[in-house]
Amino acid sequence: MLNVILFRPEIPPNTGNVIRLCANAGAALHLVRPLGFELDDARLRRAGLDYHEYTRLAVHDDLARCLDAIGSPRVFAFTTRARTAHVQARFADGDALLFGCETAGLPGEVLDTVPAERRLRLPMLPDSRSLNLSNTVAVAVYEAWRQLGFAGATP
Repeated sequence: MLNVILFRPEIPPNTGNVIRLCANAGAALHLVRPLGFELDDARLRRAGLDYHEYTRLAVHDDLARCLDAIGSPRVFAFTTRARTAHVQARFADGDALLFGCETAGLPGEVLDTVPAERRLRLPMLPDSRSLNLSNTVAVAVYEAWRQLGFAGATP
């Protein structure tokens, strides 16, 4: 199973979309505080529809506790500051896909803990700043899941 980690997410509908994505792709979702919303936020629930009950969701006080709870997985950090495209990575079951908050991405001190070859970016046209968080997570999860043969998916 893949682990999706949202580091300090701020926008409820993005997290709701990721909840729905994780439910449909069989990934576990981990949220690292502080959150920019309450988990009972109506916008979060609306975006996640009724998928909350089908998602393995955990909230952690900090990234170190999150990674410890997962079992110290390999971490792939997604950032616009990386040079390696997401399709160049070779994902394995149990890997963690780490994403920063919508307004600032992952802070340098977090990126510094991830080896350079596991800092990934999605290709974009020149002068593009970034993609929407939930869209980025969807592209990354589906590439990793594809590499794992869409394990558990309905034919």
